[in-house]
Amino acid sequence: MNKATLQQIFGTNAGFGALALRVPVGIIFAAHGAQKLFGWFGGYGLEGTAGWLESIGIAPGILMAFLVGAAEFFGGLALVFGVLTRPAAATLVIAMVVAIFKVHFANGFFMSTNGYEFALALLAASVSLLLSGAGKASIDAIIAKKLS
Repeated sequence: MNKATLQQIFGTNAGFGALALRVPVGIIFAAHGAQKLFGWFGGYGLEGTAGWLESIGIAPGILMAFLVGAAEFFGGLALVFGVLTRPAAATLVIAMVVAIFKVHFANGFFMSTNGYEFALALLAASVSLLLSGAGKASIDAIIAKKLS
């Protein structure tokens, strides 16, 4: 990979405000991923998530459960620490678009009816981080500085 590509991945013009977005959103994603992968925090684990995904037409369930769980868990951790923020955010954007349209959209907007309200907020936060990068208080910023 050339230097310009690496600068696009790690570089950021965002300030410290990105930290206020990255950390809570990253914690939320990591917790949801842990539910899917490990059954932590009242989740169903990989097999339970796989069965549910297959029941709504997302197959093969075990592979899809692993992919979405890994995207959320490891992507969330990446956001918390501000490392590979843009690739993590891009992956989370895809996960949230699928969640909105495959799981929540038919239920309307509000969370009280399992609507897409919360997934939309996470989508917006992920798009914001994809566009802005991790901000000054991040591992990405340290790497970008060394690249310049």
